[in-house]
Amino acid sequence: MTREEKSQVIEALTTKLTDGKVIYFADISGLNALQTTNLRRACFKANIKLAVVKNTLLNKAMDKSDKDFGDLPSVLIGNTSLMISESSSAPAKLIKDFRKKALIPLLKGAYIEEAIYIGDNELESLVNIKSKEQVIGDIITLLQSPAKNVISALQSGGNKLSGILTTLSEK
Repeated sequence: MTREEKSQVIEALTTKLTDGKVIYFADISGLNALQTTNLRRACFKANIKLAVVKNTLLNKAMDKSDKDFGDLPSVLIGNTSLMISESSSAPAKLIKDFRKKALIPLLKGAYIEEAIYIGDNELESLVNIKSKEQVIGDIITLLQSPAKNVISALQSGGNKLSGILTTLSEK
């Protein structure tokens, strides 16, 4: 690879890293051709972009990016694949589902909206993480619940009162 080609790859990776809010670093080495094809298909269906990258180029792209990746450059050992998604838990769920058939892919680390997760032991917490939209929806539901209870109590009280008045007026 020439120096110019390397710089183009670094620029493309820098753009992906800058634009992506959810970035997973995984090791998919050890998968055979069929398993790799199945993983790529599953990523496509889940709207996850999968790319195998060279560690040195990825490290340079991380340095050029305006994001703070913390200790994530330390996981760039061996084969590394990037999984970029809009949903914060989709890649983790895909990895967990794929592991039902094989022991691979391994999670090296993740960058999710400025939060950094390092190590395969973080997979379970990443599967259970909620997206920003889900958290906002939960908060709105919690805020609406007391108001709905008050309104329904007032409405039911009004119905009881009119029933009592109707009964008394008939007597």
